[in-house]
Amino acid sequence: MRPGGDGHDAAGDIFFACPSSLRIDRQAGVRPSVRQWFYAATAAVQAVMLRTALGFFVSFLFCTSNILARGVPDSFAELAANLSPAVVNISTTQAVAERSFDIPEFPPGSPFEDFFREFFDRHRSDQQSRKVTSLGSGFIIDASGYIVTNSHVISDAVEITVLLHDDTTLNARVIGKDSKTDLALLRVETNRRLPFVSFGDSDRVRVGDWVLAIGNPYGLGGSVTAGIISARARDLRNGPYDDFFQTDAAINLGNSGGPLFNTDGQVIGINTAIYSRTGGNIGIGFAIPSNLAGMVVADLRQYGRTRRGRIGVHIQEVTEEIAESLGLAKPGGALVASVLKNSPAAQAGIKAGDVALVFDGHVVEDYRRLPRLVAETPSGKTVEVTVFRGGKERVFHVVIGEMSEGEQQKEGDSRENSSKNGIIGHRGIIKIVELGLTLAPLSTETRRQYTIPEDLHGVVVTSVEVGSDASEKGLYPGDVIVEINQKEVTTLADVKWQIDMAVKSSRKTVLLLISNRGRLRFVPLKLAKK
Repeated sequence: MRPGGDGHDAAGDIFFACPSSLRIDRQAGVRPSVRQWFYAATAAVQAVMLRTALGFFVSFLFCTSNILARGVPDSFAELAANLSPAVVNISTTQAVAERSFDIPEFPPGSPFEDFFREFFDRHRSDQQSRKVTSLGSGFIIDASGYIVTNSHVISDAVEITVLLHDDTTLNARVIGKDSKTDLALLRVETNRRLPFVSFGDSDRVRVGDWVLAIGNPYGLGGSVTAGIISARARDLRNGPYDDFFQTDAAINLGNSGGPLFNTDGQVIGINTAIYSRTGGNIGIGFAIPSNLAGMVVADLRQYGRTRRGRIGVHIQEVTEEIAESLGLAKPGGALVASVLKNSPAAQAGIKAGDVALVFDGHVVEDYRRLPRLVAETPSGKTVEVTVFRGGKERVFHVVIGEMSEGEQQKEGDSRENSSKNGIIGHRGIIKIVELGLTLAPLSTETRRQYTIPEDLHGVVVTSVEVGSDASEKGLYPGDVIVEINQKEVTTLADVKWQIDMAVKSSRKTVLLLISNRGRLRFVPLKLAKK
């Protein structure tokens, strides 16, 4: 308060930023009580806090809106205009055998027999084959006319025609194709430089990134759709090298072979397949990552075929039961079911029963990743392979070989019930109740009955208990047990010993190495109580 005057503060009425009902008016001549001061102060503090909180909340909303707005492009028009000239429509012509109709059967001597025979003979030659046309997409990767598309787009084609963005039509020839990754490389001959696009780094693609798909759906011509990456590393179980992007950008029939672009205008995928019950788009499309495509295309361009690395092993999944049987902390890696003789893996010291955990610095999270890693490694390179064996990790140095063109790598195993429904007249038959299996030694008689080669050693399954874990896991009479818990078994006594040891150790499962018609696989079996 200033001295003098009527005792009023020069600043006028004194109040806090509070509701008017709690205002303390000194002009009224009433001296406020302590309680009034307390209420007024409390209300003022609450009001300040409320104003601050509201201000922060509004600022947060605006900040969040700005963040979201910056992630959504205003338009893809400029990007589409720049990229579309490098995308082409592909039409193919195939010769398809026409179904020939059999002559109707008539009673002997029927007057219609000669008539229909003459009619069918006259028209049969014209109905044996016809030409059909298929449509797809592709994109130019080099100004001289190299074009990438899907292998299935040009499969069995006798003629391939490419329609450029300016409606120029050119004939194309196949430089090379790879059915395992569904990729093909074409080339068109032209005197002018063509617009082209480049591959980006698909390893940098994140779930949620914006993408553009450009292609030729239903033969309508260049169409642009936008969406995001919905998932990475999708495995469609179509082959050993499946590793797809999933996107919700509209992909339809005819888009196959077309590019999937990032917002920098780089090809980060090749549109290949859709998930649909009707054939139409439902927002689930799949694209081959550009890093895989780039390596395959480079091989096709240089050699006309793919050059893949090999180490010579058959592998299978490490399930929870197998992990427990081997002493692994958790499922993961690739279980080596068998090693080919004189293969790079065999020469390095890798054995059946090893679990590959790391290959050339890459963690093998899932068994299906190992074939991709091996295939991408150039032949002649020496790589470190970390395996789990006997409760500890070991490192082997493997010199990568090259997979031959005719070499077949079959996924899974096909098995047949090789039982002859006979009774083996051998006194050595024994039933292992814990496994639900009846076993017999490998004798001349059992080898002949189940067609088991002389160089295979173990014990043979003669019957499988219905409803047992062995039955559920697909064991059949004629299967040969080679190992139990990574220990060789050649006699029934060996089997009994291994099972007794497992029971005494309170193990819930045992791991069997099974041979069926020359194919090895590991099978974890739960130990049933007697």
